[in-house]
Amino acid sequence: MGADKGYSTGPAPAAMDVDKTHKTEKALLPVTVLSGFLGAGKTTLLQHVLHNQEGLRVAVIVNDMAEVNIDAMLVNSDQVLTVQDKMVEMQNGCICCTLRDDLIQHVTQLAEEKRFDYLLIESTGISEPMPVAATFVTEVEGKAMLGQVARLDTLVTVVDGKNFFETYGTTERLVDRPVLGAEEGDQRSIGTLLADQVECANVIVINKVDLLKEEEILGLEAVLKKMNPKAELVRSSYGKIDLKLALNTHKFDFAEVQKMPGWLQELAGGHTPETEEYNISSLVFRSDKPFHPERLEQLMFEGFDDLLRSKGLLWVAGRDHAALVWGQAGGAVTLEAGAWAHGSVPPEQWPPHLEKYKTRPYGDKRTELVFISRDLDKAALRTRLENALLTDEEFQLGPKGWEKFIKD
Repeated sequence: MGADKGYSTGPAPAAMDVDKTHKTEKALLPVTVLSGFLGAGKTTLLQHVLHNQEGLRVAVIVNDMAEVNIDAMLVNSDQVLTVQDKMVEMQNGCICCTLRDDLIQHVTQLAEEKRFDYLLIESTGISEPMPVAATFVTEVEGKAMLGQVARLDTLVTVVDGKNFFETYGTTERLVDRPVLGAEEGDQRSIGTLLADQVECANVIVINKVDLLKEEEILGLEAVLKKMNPKAELVRSSYGKIDLKLALNTHKFDFAEVQKMPGWLQELAGGHTPETEEYNISSLVFRSDKPFHPERLEQLMFEGFDDLLRSKGLLWVAGRDHAALVWGQAGGAVTLEAGAWAHGSVPPEQWPPHLEKYKTRPYGDKRTELVFISRDLDKAALRTRLENALLTDEEFQLGPKGWEKFIKD
């Protein structure tokens, strides 16, 4: 896959503007961020890159949740940093949240030294790529961000090919495994974290393929491609990859990253049927009727066998003042509060993508869900979902009548 495949830069500006843009970009320090769950092989990949940096003057930031930065110790002990290189250790926190200001400070300092050709950032095993990527905008509410001194080039996620499905399928939260170093109030599930890391990546490195059969690799690739259709998949053993796939790829684009997740592609009709060859398929479920709260609760209690990923918006009768955001990754299911434009925002202020809902009686209130699974029985799943909706008679009762469905 080419570096710019699937990306649109829009019409070219005038020649003078293009030249100015190129000069500005050259002045910015290019950055690759390495993400991936504990044990996937991020540090091994980092060591491989440093062993084969081909004359690049490289700065490295290694983030660890622990008081002692083990990954930084491993890089140092491997003696892969040359006299021209530099490593910054960040520990006792995560760069996507608690150490975010420190990250901005360190990257700014490294960029202002103007002696490095490239910056590699290895995040913790529980770090999400998107919050880290968000620090590379130019400014937020007048506060200078990293976009003024650095250019985010590539988001690389390393996946443990041998253990991905087992880890992804757990119902455990991050705090259930003390070795991960998650803070006490962290409610994220391990499955949701892995999904976030996969879905927000330009390049996904499937590590430890030497421990897998070809059929297993193809199956994993099918799942990852379904979760993130635009990412480039790279097979690896012991973290060894072609450096051209991770450095100076120019793959990162904020607008594209926000549209990366597989369920957004499915909702937009971006179906990739080739994955069905490996029994990986998806179902898009839409409804203009709300769910009955008790039947929805029963549906969730019964669960969904072999469901890999699902996400979307829910409209629940009796609670129709607020949208519910459904999220499921592996064995964990979450429901979070969202918002409808209908009844809270004047129609003339609705964003363009909601234009088609303005003439509907209940506006943008609806259900839109995407399900990705192996051996998916679409008809059976659709029937279960439809049976949990309000009946036509119940729907006619309207919002006031629906309130009786909510039990204290």
